[in-house]
This record gives sequence, structure tokens and C-alpha cells, in this order.
Amino acid sequence: MSLPLRPNVGVVLFSRAGLVLVARRADFPNAEGTAGGWQLPQGGMDAGEDPYPAALRELKEEVGTDHASLLAEYPGWLDYDLPAELIGRALGGKWRGQTQKWFALRFGGEDGDIRLDLDPHPEFDAWRWARLEELPGMAVEFKRAIYEALAREFAPFAAPPRK
Repeated sequence: MSLPLRPNVGVVLFSRAGLVLVARRADFPNAEGTAGGWQLPQGGMDAGEDPYPAALRELKEEVGTDHASLLAEYPGWLDYDLPAELIGRALGGKWRGQTQKWFALRFGGEDGDIRLDLDPHPEFDAWRWARLEELPGMAVEFKRAIYEALAREFAPFAAPPRK
């Protein structure tokens, strides 16, 4: 039997300046400059949960803030499959990958409102603002196409690309 895709939500959180919040996975501590260690806030949906409230919940759980307003919703769901060596190990061993609904949000707080230490088991150990165009290069290979799609779709909310 083939494993299903896990329903998931993700947030591209834009600063007032059009930069995007990225966070370093706590289980990937030597990730400075390494593709895969930095990612956007995302997480699984609870049974019966609607995507947008789930995205706000995940944002609050993972980065400690929900000071954000909706800019846009990605028009469809984006899927990825885990590499073969991670199937049965990652995502609790119950999923072959994820189907994700993504939202672009504008951060309405201050940097001090971002708190990675509020969760008893933090997913992230560092965060920073990055340019939207940098996202695909930060992603693990199996998520890169999703980050490329997000960078295209949400480009109107971003700081102008570097020349």
C-alpha cells in the first residue's frame, strides 16, 4: 500500500520592506549557507481544520507570533514526495510527502515579536529576513520546485530583486 500525502499549510511572511522570514531547522544546526537548513514556517493540518486558520496556528506555534494579515493565497495545492531514503522515517513514517496550501502574509509586528523559544520543542533555532528570490536556493532539493512556485506567485509582495 502506498502512503498518503500529509495535508499541510505554509506561510510566506513578508516584512514591511518586502523581505521574507526564513528559519533554521533546529535539527539541522550546521546549516549556515547550506541548502535545506533554512525554510519557511509550515506544518500539518489537524483533522477538519481549515487551511487559513491552520496557517495562523502554525505561524504562532513555530515563530511565536500571529501579527500578520493575509496578502494572498496560492491558487492551488503544491505537493512533494520525500526521497526514497526518508519514506517511512520522516513525517512520523506515516506519509510519503505533503500536499501544501500556502499563504502570503504581511508581518504587522516588530522583530521582537518573533519568538522561537515559546514552544517546548522548538522546530527552529534561528531566523532572519531574506529576499524572496533567495528561497529556492535555500530549500532541500525535494522542496525546491515548491519554493520556486512561491517565489513566482508572491513576487508582487517582495522587495525588488537585486540587480
